[in-house]
Amino acid sequence: MTVFERLHMPSLGGATEWLNSEPLGPAELRGHAVLVDFWTLTCINWLRTEPYVRAWSQAYRNDGLVVIGVHTPEFSFEHEIDRVRQATKERGIDYPVALDNDYEIWSAFDNHYWPALYFVDADGIIRDHHFGEGRYEQSERVVQRLLGVERELVSVEGLGVEAEADWDHLRTPETYLGYERSEHFASPAGAALDERRAYAFPERLRFSTSSCASTTPSASGRWRSPSALLASRPTRSPSANCLQSLRARPRPRRTNSP
Repeated sequence: MTVFERLHMPSLGGATEWLNSEPLGPAELRGHAVLVDFWTLTCINWLRTEPYVRAWSQAYRNDGLVVIGVHTPEFSFEHEIDRVRQATKERGIDYPVALDNDYEIWSAFDNHYWPALYFVDADGIIRDHHFGEGRYEQSERVVQRLLGVERELVSVEGLGVEAEADWDHLRTPETYLGYERSEHFASPAGAALDERRAYAFPERLRFSTSSCASTTPSASGRWRSPSALLASRPTRSPSANCLQSLRARPRPRRTNSP
């Protein structure tokens, strides 16, 4: 028995707003198996898991499953409710979404990753969890056990940005724009923090197919470098076998509140 098998699901009362639902609490969830999915709208790891979560919600809602998305923003622009609302529309998310702009729910669960799944039984006890991509068959079997059903697993195929990663042929790692988490910036004279500067490309960018650590981003033109802007997805290559992208994204350490 793990610690999660003895832990009651924390309150969702810290949500700053709800989409697709009125606020949900113990009274509304009593007697239901619940799947809590922590996400943030630009996380590529979450995007690749969403087809499965969406399919489970649709396949098992009549059996008593309640899927709740908890949107906890990583970047400042992800606090904007219109962006989150647009993301739910684009992804076809029709299950309840709790906006966690103040990290209250994140902290109550003591969560550290996007995406993160918590599987809760009808008595409100967390019975399992999973961080990151993968383990889809096992996760669906957990859902079935919580519901007391047993049938063929749903068929899922992610398309476009939701397509499964080609983990054996990733050429570049996840790259962050913004000095807080970026690495190996190669423009001459480096980055100017929080001020506008004219940048130029170096004469040559270094890259080694044997080690992603030597990947060197650069910029050209006049730019202001903020502490955090966005992250790019890893790219695919038919020849390289280079993987440093995490299948789950941990929350970065910050010196101030999100």
